[in-house]
Amino acid sequence: MGAGALIHDAEVPNADRQRWLALAEKALAGASFEERLVSRTDDDIRIEPLYDRSTIGEPLVRANPRSPWIVSQRIDDPDVGRAKAQALEDVAQGATGLSLVFEGAPNAFGYGLPRTAKALETVLEGIPLNRVQVRIDTHPWSRPMADWLVAFLSKRRSDPAKLNLSFGIDPAAILAGTGRLRMSIEALQESMPQSLAHFFSMGVPGVLLEADGRVVHNGGATEAQELGIMLASAVSYLRMFEKARQPLVYAAPHIGFALSVDQDQFLSMAKVRALRRLWARAQEACSIPNSTASVHAETSFRMMTAADPETNILRTTIAGFAAAAGGADSISILPHTIVHGLPAGFARRVARNAQLIMANESHIGHVADPAYGSGAVEALTAELCQAAWTEFQRIEAEGGVLASLQEGHIQKRVHAAAARRNAAYQAGERAIVGTTLYPLKGERPVETLAAERRPAFTEGVAVCEPLFPVRIDQSIGGAS
Repeated sequence: MGAGALIHDAEVPNADRQRWLALAEKALAGASFEERLVSRTDDDIRIEPLYDRSTIGEPLVRANPRSPWIVSQRIDDPDVGRAKAQALEDVAQGATGLSLVFEGAPNAFGYGLPRTAKALETVLEGIPLNRVQVRIDTHPWSRPMADWLVAFLSKRRSDPAKLNLSFGIDPAAILAGTGRLRMSIEALQESMPQSLAHFFSMGVPGVLLEADGRVVHNGGATEAQELGIMLASAVSYLRMFEKARQPLVYAAPHIGFALSVDQDQFLSMAKVRALRRLWARAQEACSIPNSTASVHAETSFRMMTAADPETNILRTTIAGFAAAAGGADSISILPHTIVHGLPAGFARRVARNAQLIMANESHIGHVADPAYGSGAVEALTAELCQAAWTEFQRIEAEGGVLASLQEGHIQKRVHAAAARRNAAYQAGERAIVGTTLYPLKGERPVETLAAERRPAFTEGVAVCEPLFPVRIDQSIGGAS
């Protein structure tokens, strides 16, 4: 990343800014400008109190900016009959995508659909696949499930050209989230290229491999760490495609991304935008034309709280807005009661309707890149790119994402970042509304569905220390 391209306008002296600085210093009456008006992200990126309008860069838009983003509803009920009813209800009430979460997935949070072809077929029965995106959430059995989905589509005689699919195959996310793989890293690297060649021969459209950053985010990673790890995963896929003798120019569009967005609106917007810029830079380094990144955003699990769960509605709405304004192609909002158990109908409806209001009443998607030209967001985007590229280079020097996880390098950096963040909350430097700030005197009952939590994935080969999801309120002793 060229340093010149990442300079933001606030660094260029001008008379208006100097006058404002003088007034600010006067108003501070001797207090520290740095302590009062300047903040920093978890990656130590400086956030100024005021920015000039940016005059550099280009708009960063969705893969299909003329169409609205996909409103993706999470389907994770172990009761297949209920899950089928939920999927039909979601689509009938406006959802345009389904994220199928199966047991054992790092992002299943203890629940998930049964890991069977029958469950997959039952949930998708009656769903209009030509107008609903189907995502398979990254999990240990993504590869055989891809075969099940292809077989189901053949049985339905669906036209592949009219479908929007994501198979969610991500060995790095599985390794990071469970500490295990179904086979050794060496065997995986040998067999994956052959599997990829098989899929290419069938001409199945959509995202085949996904670089999923949600696992490391919920494990405590900073924004730059999450982006750097995702980029390292995507580059490892390009190497696999190359080993499978597939032209990278045709392979790149089959690589997708999934990341977390939280209540830090502007930083989350910048994170989505930075991912697009980083992927374009990686493709440029590979001497292939830029294929616009396909980005799925899910609201952060680690920001959710057990106390006063209605405050989670505010958090997820801000995060969903940030994802939409940042240009995500599909968005999934976690129901506000997910901390307490399997969300019931009301919480699911609130999550779905928050997006529908943003899309159909607020028309957030009508502007291709709302943040374009914003001095603050453009600066955050550029500096996140720099920090993420540094993390990416560090991982590459450690032998790539799988090797870095195996040796524990990524986990060590993520744990250190989480410890610094938790210390800030424990010291009162950061607050959680409803938990550490303005807590309720008494909690109200929370409605959830009856469901048993599923055990963590324990099959396969143990390879590394896992990064389990940890909420911030848990880390500061605010809830179980």
